[in-house]
Formats: sequence, C-alpha cells, structure tokens
Amino acid sequence: MLTALTGTFEDRPDALTVAGRSTSYEELLAAARAVAAEAAGAPAFAVTATPTLETVAAVAGGLLAGVPVVPLPPDAGPAERGHILAHSGAAELAVDFARRTARWLPAEAGPSGVGAVRSASGVNGVNGVNAPDRAPAEPVPAEPALVLYTSGTTGPPKGVALGADALAADLDALAAAWAWTPDDTLVHGLPLFHVHGLVLGVLGALRTGSRLVHTGRPTPGAYAEAGGSLYFGVPTVWTRVARDPAAAEALSGARLLVSGSAALPTAVSHALERLTGHRPVERYGMTETLITVSGRAGTPPRPGTVGTPLPGIRTRIAAEPGADIGELQLTGPTLFSGYLNDPAATAAAYTADGWFRTGDIAAIDPADGVHRIVGRASTDLIKSGGYRIGAGEVENALLDHPRVREAAVVGLPDPDLGQRIVAFVVAEGVTGEELTEYVAAHLSVHKRPREVRFVPSLPRNAMGKPQKKLLLDPGRD
Repeated sequence: MLTALTGTFEDRPDALTVAGRSTSYEELLAAARAVAAEAAGAPAFAVTATPTLETVAAVAGGLLAGVPVVPLPPDAGPAERGHILAHSGAAELAVDFARRTARWLPAEAGPSGVGAVRSASGVNGVNGVNAPDRAPAEPVPAEPALVLYTSGTTGPPKGVALGADALAADLDALAAAWAWTPDDTLVHGLPLFHVHGLVLGVLGALRTGSRLVHTGRPTPGAYAEAGGSLYFGVPTVWTRVARDPAAAEALSGARLLVSGSAALPTAVSHALERLTGHRPVERYGMTETLITVSGRAGTPPRPGTVGTPLPGIRTRIAAEPGADIGELQLTGPTLFSGYLNDPAATAAAYTADGWFRTGDIAAIDPADGVHRIVGRASTDLIKSGGYRIGAGEVENALLDHPRVREAAVVGLPDPDLGQRIVAFVVAEGVTGEELTEYVAAHLSVHKRPREVRFVPSLPRNAMGKPQKKLLLDPGRD
C-alpha cells in the first residue's frame, strides 16, 4: 500500500507538505513506525483528522501495523464524536510528529468494535516496525484498514469498513486512468476524514510516489501558489477558483484538474477551461465503493458526465420499463467490507444477485458507456405528472444562467402532479418566472420548476454537497 515508504521511489526533503510543513519519506516512516509500535495489537485506533503531518503519520502507522484507523472529523460535536468512538470501539491516539511519539488518550469503547467485520486472522502483531532501513512492502493482513463514517444524513453515522486490497485496487486503477506518476505534484486542501482527501489525496500520493502539497485549506490563492501538476477539488473549490481569474490562470501549467464528491456545474467547467486551458475531469464514487467511474487523462471530458467504469468495475442501471434513468448498481474489487456492527444494513445494501445499490440515479450513454449522475434516489428522483425527472439535470440548466450562483432542486408533494419541481436558488437580478422559462427553453417543458425560491445560500456539508433535507425542513416549506 505505502510503496513510497518502501524505498521504491527516490526520497526528497519535501516529498510531503501539509499546511506549510514539509517532510521526507524517511521522516514520515520514522513517525509512522512510532505509531505502529504504540498501536500494535490494538483492535483499532482513532485519530482526529486535522490537516497535519500528524494525521498522515497516524494513518500510515495504522497501515504498517495492520490496525484499523478511524479518522475523526475535527469539527465533530460531542454527540457525533462520542458515537463514532463508542460504535467503533476505538481509543484515540495522539501523535507528535516532531518527536516521533504517539500516546493513547482516554476514549469510550463500544461493546464489540471493529472486530465484528474483521477477518478471522485478526491482528497478529507488527511486521517490521523496528526494522532500521525500510517499511514492510504491505501491511499485516487485517480487515479493515480504515473505518470511515458516513455523514449520517439518514440516521446515526455508519462505519464503512474498507480493506487494504480495496484501497490498493482503487488507487492503482486511478493512477492508470489519470496517468498519475512519481513525476506529478498533487495539490489539494480537502478534509482528511473522507475518501477524497485521505484515500485519494494522501494514500494515493504515498502509493504512486508523487509529491504531495496539502494546502491546509483549499483556497484559490493556496492552489495558485502550490505549483502542482495534478489538482483535486470539489465543486465549491472549483467555483471559487473560477471566480478568481488570477488564481485560475496560475493553474494553466497543471497537467490535470480533477473534480468530485458532487456534480461540477457546467458553467464552472467552461469558466475553468477558459481561464486555465483545462476542463476538469469528473469522477464518481462513494465511501462504500471508493471511486468506480471516472473520466480519463488525455480524453476531453464531457461536462455533466463522470466518465466510464474503472477496470474491474461493472455497472448497470435498474430502471423502470421505458425509463432512461434509474438506480446505479455496481460490483468490483473496490467495494467495502461491510457496515461496522450492522450486518442488516450491509445485507440491505446489496441486491439479491450481489450488486451494490448506490442509491444514486444515473444514465449510461449506450454509444460510449459514459455515465451521467442525476442525483440521489431519496431526494433527486422527481416523479411529476407521470415523468421521471432527475434533479441534477434541472440544477445544471439553472446554473447555466449567468445570474445564478447556486441551485438545488427538489420534488415536493403536489395534489395534481404527484410532485412539483421546486428550485432553491442563489441569484441576483432575475425573477423566478424568467428562470422557469429559461429551463423550459433548454430542457423539456415538463422539467421546468413550478416554483422558484430565492435563498441567501445553500446548506452544504464539508465536501460541498448541498444538504437538501435541510431545505425541506418544516420551517422552509
């Protein structure tokens, strides 16, 4: 997994830079070994996943020792933090990178913890932690390697168990898709408790041997100053970059821009192409599946689409007869091991024939297999007047209007239509009627919003995804 720490790639003093602090592979390996030695034999450990070298060392140390790591969101409130610690059974480990030390902090342990989904072999000790020259080529077999908790929008956060084999398979597939090599400098400023920032943005660099610059925060200025060849961002980040022409133009020397975690508005994609010379590649994934579908380096991306399945991934659309959109289902080597301590939820996540239910509504172009994600089945599939309408398509049409900055579309109960299309919009200098007519002119008439509500901003999570359930609370409707 951590091939950069095995001596496979040439070391350098700034192999990794996180929030202004740089380190070499050798220095990171020493800190990671200290973590591995302290964590050896533990069923799991948690770390508050701040954007620091300490977090990187903690995760690397867990992989070296074969001990599952549970990243804690730094901004988690007491209830969320307590739930994760109690549910996972993980005690928290504090790391001092400069001193190469790690120590346990008091933590509440759950009754069964990570062992409920681990392989029968368990953790059999630490392999090579005290070796003076290099790390073991692979972590001690353990299942899982990481436990990442979902956002908890439909209930308490669930622990998603991810195995080392799944992580390696995904990162190798992405390296091939994006032509990601040791010659790259990866730049991003994403949170280190999600797949995007931690798995792709840290473990990806440690597996490919590329230099990593984590900017601490994903500001346009920080991205512009980093001088990278490969940039990761979520739509909120790219929208801010597009609004800062000087910062955007500084990215013109990059090789590839990648966007994920939510749909990138078409207008932002076009603005970035105009300012940087690059149209961002989009990709699709979930915590439970890692990244499964992506555009490719060297292939002009089509705005509004997320590319084709990675090698080893198979996808299908479960659609009603006559419909061209439906739930995206998939199978492949990157899937999670299960929900921690929740076999019922794990079983419910799969179809009878073993395909994972993503809960996302999608369409696949029959000509070239390019995938388009319409939205979540729970909030983004709108059934209005006998039509099945994807909220994402209407949102993209609204965002193409020059006066619209943000848009979120939902379906609300309607006695005549079943559901009526309602758009929540951040905009100035335009009326709801004008936006309705704009959508009707660009899409089918039945896809136009029946109601437009102007709001000062959209509620979003840490990855920039609009939180539509917050728009639908009783106080708003």
